[in-house]
Amino acid sequence: MTGDADNATTTDESTDEHAATARADAGQGAAPATGEPAEPERRSGRIVLRGDVAQRMGKPLATEDEEFLKPAPRPEFLGTDTWRVLRIMSEFVEGFDALAGIGPAITIFGSARVGADSPAYATARTIARRLAESGYAIITGGGPGVMEAANRGCREGGGLSIGCNIELPHEQSLNAYVDLGVEFRYFFARKTMFVKYANGFVILPGGFGTLDELFESLTLIQTGKVRHFPVVLVGSEYWRGLLDWMRDVELPAGTISQSDLDLLRITDDADEVVSIIREYASKAAEDVPDEGDIR
Repeated sequence: MTGDADNATTTDESTDEHAATARADAGQGAAPATGEPAEPERRSGRIVLRGDVAQRMGKPLATEDEEFLKPAPRPEFLGTDTWRVLRIMSEFVEGFDALAGIGPAITIFGSARVGADSPAYATARTIARRLAESGYAIITGGGPGVMEAANRGCREGGGLSIGCNIELPHEQSLNAYVDLGVEFRYFFARKTMFVKYANGFVILPGGFGTLDELFESLTLIQTGKVRHFPVVLVGSEYWRGLLDWMRDVELPAGTISQSDLDLLRITDDADEVVSIIREYASKAAEDVPDEGDIR
């Protein structure tokens, strides 16, 4: 009896072994002895996964392309300073590429809040038209108000009308009179374009943004970072109080010098604005050194 039992046990073990072998063969892609289809096979790059190995190893069921292309939550790295540096660099590269060939240009600043019936709007439009007729491109912030008026006047004068727009919490879209528009996320990148490609600044009545741009230009000229191009304030009634404060308070305090005050010109006359710009351009052309004098 014991022998029969041993034989039975051996037979059962042999049967189990053959069954396990058959299952293993099926898992390796071989058709099982029963004629059932082989277990599924997956490839992931150079890797072959058969049976339920992918699931057991925690591999995704999708292919690598599907994983790469499927929508995903905003990655954390997009909020890092390293990624911001790349975005900032791209703004400078695209801005330089767009504006490098525009030729002589004047940047005009002023309030975005004035309407088309405002005297400042009409003045900006006239000044920009006459500057365009004199061969200048016009650069603005690309928004409404004085910026729109300047772009509009430039187009009427046959000049190249440029708008460097900025992303704001309340969307500011490019006005309808911009021929060449560049969008920016960062104020400092945008302001670089205003200065780098300008042969002069014309400042009409405006608020904090206009004051920021005014004093940015004055600081760069005062410190020798840019050429001593003209900075013209348009609207004597609007700007007189600021100039009086600079003369009566800052100058006696020794925080500015008379030469700093002399950087500013003020007028109410569109023709005088154009004359100031032309006068500077003529002097700048005369001051260009001969090639033999450059070392």
